[in-house]
Amino acid sequence: MIDMASTTSFSDDRSAFFDLPAAHWLPRLAVAGVFLYHGVTKFPGLAETAAFMGMPVFVWALVAIGEVAAGLGLLFGGAVTTRAGDLATRVSGAVIAVIMVGAIWLVHWGQWSNIPSETHPMGGMEFQTLLLALGLYYVARGRHAA
Repeated sequence: MIDMASTTSFSDDRSAFFDLPAAHWLPRLAVAGVFLYHGVTKFPGLAETAAFMGMPVFVWALVAIGEVAAGLGLLFGGAVTTRAGDLATRVSGAVIAVIMVGAIWLVHWGQWSNIPSETHPMGGMEFQTLLLALGLYYVARGRHAA
């Protein structure tokens, strides 16, 4: 005979194990790291890369600043437990979403594979659509994204 009390207890303990308060840091650190890295690495050779991408330097600089700001905002939003942290997370998510829509539209559209091809030397848009979805998730959930 199955003891229902012990089964329920096991289930409760198991869900508590996976409900770690710091779990929100896993995707937050990953996304922040991606945006900080890509933003910071745009600054050296800003004009040359903008010309290669066919974009005005001003726009490319805004993208770089936006990526760094979004990465820092996600970290700030995770560390600060007030409304400011929630707002920073939501605004960072919105910045991420805008940047990813631009990247998908201008560079990656039409190439669903991540493998570079003759028509899409920068590869596909699988990664960019994932980052777009995460940005929208942070807009919707704010600091409570976990």
